[in-house]
Amino acid sequence: MDWTFDNARGLLAVLVILAIIWAMSERRNTFPWRLAIGAVAVQAGLVALLFGIPQAQGVLNGINAAVDGLASATSQGTQFVFGYLGGGDSPFMPTAPDAAPPFLFAFQVLPLILVISALSAVLWHWHILRWVVRGFGFLFQRTMGLGGASALATAANIFMGMVESPIVIKGYLDKLTRSELFMMMVVGLATVAGSTMVAYALILAPTLPNAAGHVLVASIITAPAGILLARIMIPENPGEGGAVADYTSTLKYESTMDAITRGVQDGVMVVVNVAAFLLVFVAFVWIGNGLLSVFGPVETWPAFLQAPLVAIGDDPTGAMTLQRLFGYVFAPLAWLIGIPWREALQGGELLGTKLFLTEFVAFIELGAIPTGEMTERTRMILTYALAGFANVGSIGIMTGGMTALMPERRTEILSLAWKALIPGFLATCVSAAIVAAMPMSMFVG
Repeated sequence: MDWTFDNARGLLAVLVILAIIWAMSERRNTFPWRLAIGAVAVQAGLVALLFGIPQAQGVLNGINAAVDGLASATSQGTQFVFGYLGGGDSPFMPTAPDAAPPFLFAFQVLPLILVISALSAVLWHWHILRWVVRGFGFLFQRTMGLGGASALATAANIFMGMVESPIVIKGYLDKLTRSELFMMMVVGLATVAGSTMVAYALILAPTLPNAAGHVLVASIITAPAGILLARIMIPENPGEGGAVADYTSTLKYESTMDAITRGVQDGVMVVVNVAAFLLVFVAFVWIGNGLLSVFGPVETWPAFLQAPLVAIGDDPTGAMTLQRLFGYVFAPLAWLIGIPWREALQGGELLGTKLFLTEFVAFIELGAIPTGEMTERTRMILTYALAGFANVGSIGIMTGGMTALMPERRTEILSLAWKALIPGFLATCVSAAIVAAMPMSMFVG
């Protein structure tokens, strides 16, 4: 049977998450039922359209082929600059003559961010990406009642970063209401940028079929979830909002060369941020795990302390680590969004890693799990749950970028930023739950 209780639990997860956000709402006497139905319908409809229609499968296969092509092209540039470290011929004899070059994150993934950042700027200048964003903005206007300016910024978040997308409507930022500003923050945290989504796909490709398609669809369908959760938490006041954007007055480049130049410069900043945050957070994990090691191996603990671990399906051996603690805290959420309990601890570890470290660390850990140790369905669900910028470190990046664009709204931005983290994190879980509720045959048929 293709549809089981694991699928049904995904529908329950959507209701539970909506209830949690409603409990945190600034105005609990109202609930946007029409928006909720519309947002969930748009998400489910997009997943069914992109995975359920044979013609769409060809498009997704093309996306995977394009990612492979971009990775190959980037590899050529990386080898030219970094030689054997970037995958070129080794100056010494490897231990295994036919062995593939080692995977080095700094040389296989980070250069790809530079290339995609420049390519995105060129596609924007050539009006290709601009019209794609405008199309999604029109969809959000019609199905969820957003104003033109906020719809455009929300749509831009699907492909651009949470700092870059507000630039698209820079002339309208002072006209956004508090609710619209909050929504832009939540969607920015719930989605990922085009430059990083290709990097995620490259990391997951060895263990997840159609990885690039899943990562792209994850960013697309999470935008409506972010809109919904933001509107529930901070509803729009009647008669406010709805600034209409002039689509000709957006992010502009002087020429193709200017687009390439600025795209590379923006990409350098992203690369530096990603590398720096990974370095620091991995070091923090090492420090945290070192501190936890003072408690000794779990198997040496008293039986009454080991018993709860056995009760939740954990193997009471080895050292206690931060990742293990994340698993205990977030395993119920992983189970709720449709992951079987036998894999919920692994899923919880990755969800906690994404929230408190970065989604890059979580994706790297997910990609490192051998195919035999996690089912394809669970790996797919986690891809949707992890595909967002909602983590502690991103709050600093977002507030820094937005306060630079809107210095007059600095106090308001700082007051909303931490509030946006929870709905931004849970929006990706809504997307994962909706995917989990669908038959697996839709994705592998």
